[in-house]
Amino acid sequence: MAKALYIHWPFCLAKCPYCDFNSHVREKTDAKAWETALLADMRSEFAAVKSEEKLTSIFFGGGTPSLMSPQLVEKLLNEAHRLWGFEDGIEITLEANPSSVEAANFAALAAAGVNRVSLGVQSLRDETLRFLGRLHGADEALKAVTTAQTHFNRVSIDLIYARPQQTEAEWRTELGEALALGTDHMSLYQLTIEPTTRFATDVRRGVFTPLDDDPAADLFAVTRDMTAEAGLPAYEISNHARPGQESRHNLTYWRYQDYCGIGPGAHGRRGGIATVRHKKPENYLAAVDSKGHGIAEARDLVSREQASEALLMGLRLAEGVNLGEISRRFGVPDNALVDDAKLALYRDLGLIWSNEAQIGATDAGMPLLDGLLGELVRPELVRD
Repeated sequence: MAKALYIHWPFCLAKCPYCDFNSHVREKTDAKAWETALLADMRSEFAAVKSEEKLTSIFFGGGTPSLMSPQLVEKLLNEAHRLWGFEDGIEITLEANPSSVEAANFAALAAAGVNRVSLGVQSLRDETLRFLGRLHGADEALKAVTTAQTHFNRVSIDLIYARPQQTEAEWRTELGEALALGTDHMSLYQLTIEPTTRFATDVRRGVFTPLDDDPAADLFAVTRDMTAEAGLPAYEISNHARPGQESRHNLTYWRYQDYCGIGPGAHGRRGGIATVRHKKPENYLAAVDSKGHGIAEARDLVSREQASEALLMGLRLAEGVNLGEISRRFGVPDNALVDDAKLALYRDLGLIWSNEAQIGATDAGMPLLDGLLGELVRPELVRD
């Protein structure tokens, strides 16, 4: 139980206009206070888990965790090792911006124990980076990728596509350049206008118009074709990797396995309990100081809710889900998981595949996944 640990660092130098993650801009932070709080929160989480299983993955997310000092990263990893212990070959990932300042810390982060880095490149075009509110340039990003490949065994890059007025030819060229960098993993996300972001306000004001669904779907198909041809097939709807280089930590989420989460706004799921930490950094520090942990809410997950979430997460994966396994795991009858008539319909339409109890979305079904999930997963699953 809980063989994965997520550590959230909430601070950024600037808030990107498309981002709805729990990130905050502060002129300064109290390094000692954050060290004390994160270590205390980690110890509290370990005590709550009561597991003798060693960790198989740790993920520093944000925010911008590459703004953390390598010394703090090392202290957190040392404490996690003392508490849980590490499995051989543990995956330790840190998200980073590809700026020259942060890239200068890559050697120290690697020495601290980080062995996989996820770089928020987002685009290889300066004009697009300015539109996305990024503080780095394309040349700077390319140099950061090279530096990362020098210091880390595994490197992933993020890119955002299906941008306003983006053409297929433009994306083919840019994606080809990104694939030529030779990273073993890529997270390729379509630009989504989240309701609480500045981009949502811009769209309402008519500052720009999002790309229509049909051309976005065409770019999705191009993305899957090009990455597969380059040896990085999609293993999740937006994630591509060379075989064996998939993100083990993220697979923990998508396979609905337990994980601990510490830091402001961090979610966790362990032993049938969902945890959420206080989101605002100041509130989080105050909570840890007064209670010894940063949990704002901990609630029991009923079996049908867990089965529903396991389906919704697992169907994002190319491997799909095993209905029999979910039924046994959560004590929910097989016939209560999916609508058999809808399953047969979408299988006949080539949008869903099935192999005995294993089902998943086809390449044609993946871009329609949100709609398919609403049709396939029985609504009563979320009502116990």
